[in-house]
Amino acid sequence: MHVFAIETSCDETAAAWVDSAQPLGKRILAQCVRSQIPLHQANQGVVPEIAARAHLEWLPLAVQQVMDESGQDLDRVDAIAATTGPGLIGGLTVGTSFAKSLSLASGKPFVAVNHLAGHALSLRLSHDLRFPYLLLLVSGGHCQVLAVEGVGRYRRWGTTIDDAVGEAFDKVGRLLDLPYPGGPHLEALAEDGDPQAFALPRPLRGQPGCDFSFSGLKTAVRRQIEQLDAPLTRSQRADLAASFQAAAAESLADRARQAMIRFRAEYGGPGVLAVAGGVAANQSIRTALAQEAAAADFAYAAAPLALCGDNAAMIAWAALEQLEAGGSASPLDTLCRPRWP
Repeated sequence: MHVFAIETSCDETAAAWVDSAQPLGKRILAQCVRSQIPLHQANQGVVPEIAARAHLEWLPLAVQQVMDESGQDLDRVDAIAATTGPGLIGGLTVGTSFAKSLSLASGKPFVAVNHLAGHALSLRLSHDLRFPYLLLLVSGGHCQVLAVEGVGRYRRWGTTIDDAVGEAFDKVGRLLDLPYPGGPHLEALAEDGDPQAFALPRPLRGQPGCDFSFSGLKTAVRRQIEQLDAPLTRSQRADLAASFQAAAAESLADRARQAMIRFRAEYGGPGVLAVAGGVAANQSIRTALAQEAAAADFAYAAAPLALCGDNAAMIAWAALEQLEAGGSASPLDTLCRPRWP
């Protein structure tokens, strides 16, 4: 089965071609991800209207690039998919409308895909992963623990009660005067810092349940900055970055520990702890979760870096899984959903 997909839920303009052809198995024939970071740096965050206009300009180029690199055309494709939510409504509308137009012109079915389901199933594109498995989904807008039982069967065991972890990384990055987006720059700065230099809280550590909280951690960093003599030296900024990153990683590991206890109780044994989403690219967090999984006798699977951020390959794969599981295509009047659990 061959699926072409589009992803425009936030500030990446992406297209991809994925197939499950035998005997080669699942593969990404071609993909393109065009980041809008330079367009949003001046505003220190994504401006929805700017993002939508960039998608409108860049999407035809991304689609053509994937077609050229794959050596395929729409006569070969079995379905055309797009992220229809959750996300910024302007970007979702651009991508979904483009995909529907391709569907209408080619006569191929259209498949609406939930962005979070794309992340949840992306591990099955990169790994030989069987259901059920435990997923930690961490990104700028989402922070969830999910028991993934099958295609379209997701049990949410925990979520953030305030900030998502990626949002906290970006906000702390701004406090430390780092460029947008703060997460990757903070990780780079933390390499030169001491993770034990500042005693920062580990929100909800040791408490039952799988929910997260990062607002208090972010506030603790701000208060620590206020107590130091301004302007901060580079050494102080590096120590704060390292201390924050260590606290965030330990908080995620603690919540994963609680989730693995529940998974073992409900599914009768150890399983797989998987991690996906943009924040899953952070090496300190990957290491902390791998160590926690090993301690619980769980296997560990982290999405490859190319599939951590928003991308269309995971959307194509989610649509492919849906169709191969017997699911139906989506009507062309399917609406975008900026909020879609």
